[in-house]
Amino acid sequence: AGAVVASLGFAANLGAVRGPALADFRILHFATHGLLNTRTPELSGLVLSLVDERGRARDGFLRLHEVEDLRLAADLVVLSACDTARGRRLEGEGTIGLTRAFLTAGARNVVASLWRVDDSATAELMHAFYTNLLRHRRSPAAALRAAQRQLAASGPWTHPYYWAGFVVQGHSP
Repeated sequence: AGAVVASLGFAANLGAVRGPALADFRILHFATHGLLNTRTPELSGLVLSLVDERGRARDGFLRLHEVEDLRLAADLVVLSACDTARGRRLEGEGTIGLTRAFLTAGARNVVASLWRVDDSATAELMHAFYTNLLRHRRSPAAALRAAQRQLAASGPWTHPYYWAGFVVQGHSP
C-alpha cells in the first residue's frame, strides 16, 4: 500500500493542493464543498479552508482554472461534494466544470456528484466505494456500482436520492 496523506481542517488549504507533491498520489479525495456556477463555469470550484490557525481569513477557493493547471498523475480523483459533476454544456465542447478540469489536469477518472448530496449517506457510500475499490480491487466504475447497490439494498439510504447522484467519468471500464 502506498502513502496516505490527510489534509484536514486548517491543513486543507490551497498550499496543500498547489504543491508539487499532489502529482505523486494515485488517488485524490476531496471531501469539501463544491460551488457550481452554470452561467460562468470558470467561477466554479472547491472550497478549502478559508481561515488559518489564528482565525485570519485566507483564500481557500480552488477555482476551475487552477484545477486545470494542476499536473496530476492520479488514477482517480473523488469529489465527494455537491454538484461536482455538473457544469455548463457548450455546443461542440461538452460540459465545462470540475470533472472536466480534473481530467484536463491529468486524472484518469473522476467520481463526482450530479446534485446536492446528503453528508451522512455520502460517507456511507464512500466507505463502501473504497472497500470495493481497494479491498476487492474493482475498477472505479465497478466499485461505485457495487457501493450504490449496497446502499440501495438496505438501511436508511435505499432511496436513489442518497446514492444515485454519483457518477464516474474518465477512462474506467
